[in-house]
Amino acid sequence: MLKLLQSLAPVAHANAKVLILGSMPGAESLAQQQYYAHPRNAFWPIMASLYGFAADLPYALRLQQLTAHGVALWDVLAYCEREGSLDSAIRNEQPNDFHRFFAAHPHISLVALNGGKAAQSFQKHVMPHLTLPVPRLMALPSTSPAYAAMPFSQKLQLWQQITGNLSL
Repeated sequence: MLKLLQSLAPVAHANAKVLILGSMPGAESLAQQQYYAHPRNAFWPIMASLYGFAADLPYALRLQQLTAHGVALWDVLAYCEREGSLDSAIRNEQPNDFHRFFAAHPHISLVALNGGKAAQSFQKHVMPHLTLPVPRLMALPSTSPAYAAMPFSQKLQLWQQITGNLSL
C-alpha cells in the first residue's frame, strides 16, 4: 500500500549559494526527521570530506557546518506516495515551491541534484514553471545506499564539483 509522504522543511540561510536537492527523504530520514539519516547513506561522509568536519557530529552541528559554508538542503518533492524508500516506487509527485524559495534565497548559484530521480523530477515539475533566473544545475550520483553501482571514492570525486568556482 502506498503511503502519502511529506518532505522535510528546507535547511537554508539567506546567504546560501548552493542548494542540494534530493527527491524525497527515505523512510529512515522521515522517521528521524533528519536529512540523509540512513547510516549507510554516503551524504554526510561526503559533506564532511568536502567541508572539513566530522561526519559523526550531532545532526544540528552537521547542519550548522553546511549552512556556514553556504550550502542549503531540501527536496524536489513536497509530497508523494511511496511504499518503502526507493525512488523508483515514488508516485503522484507534487513539487515544493521553488519560486518562493529562490526568491527568498537570491544568492543560490548552483543546484546540485542528488541522484537521477531528483534531476528528473526537477526537470519535469519545477523547470517549466520557474520565472526567476534559474541557477546552474548539476546532476550528481545518488548518495543513497541503494545506488551501489558507484564506489564511494568515485561519488566523492564527482561531488567535489560543488565546491569549485564558488566564492562562498
